[in-house]
Amino acid sequence: MEKQSIRDAYKRYWLENGQAPVSVFALCKILDVPEAEFYQFYSNFEALEADVWLDYFQRTLDQLKGDETYQQYSSREKLLAFYFLWVQRLKDDRSYILQQYRRSQLPLSQLGQLSDFKKAFYEYASGLVKEGYLTAEIKERKYISDQYVHGFWVQALFVLKYWIGDRSEQFELTDAAIEKAVNLSFELIHSNTIDSLIDFGKFMFTRK
Repeated sequence: MEKQSIRDAYKRYWLENGQAPVSVFALCKILDVPEAEFYQFYSNFEALEADVWLDYFQRTLDQLKGDETYQQYSSREKLLAFYFLWVQRLKDDRSYILQQYRRSQLPLSQLGQLSDFKKAFYEYASGLVKEGYLTAEIKERKYISDQYVHGFWVQALFVLKYWIGDRSEQFELTDAAIEKAVNLSFELIHSNTIDSLIDFGKFMFTRK
């Protein structure tokens, strides 16, 4: 048995029953495997749910890294390509994702299922930022450069939330939102706009 088999069975159970299995034993009975085999991969259902989201991310990134054209992209183009392919992959499990979103009363930023995905995305975004420094696509700034990756994570949550609520044909509005959000973020971190805002903030603070 592999992780993918467990993930697929868990998601299928949710789709068919609208809730999680009552126990690990119940899920393993469906898989026709000993309960001990589940624990070779996951400690509980929460760990499994987090791995589902990490798998969406990892499979997206693996496909991109296998594309020679992607390797030639700028940081902005790489992030655009990631978001476009990521939401395409999410479509395969849209019903499950909607169930998980509606199940929680918390905003996406506090959804525990996203914890492992968040760590992996931060690492990915950090790499894009470093590449941007080298090509002068991203301007390095004292004190706030380390916050760029946090901004990209907020952006990823925005893309996810927008896609969840998108009712347009072929989710075309999500594609437009991705392009506008990424372009705006890179304009801000490349241009002098942020510097001007910081200077204005300092001025206003010292005037108090």
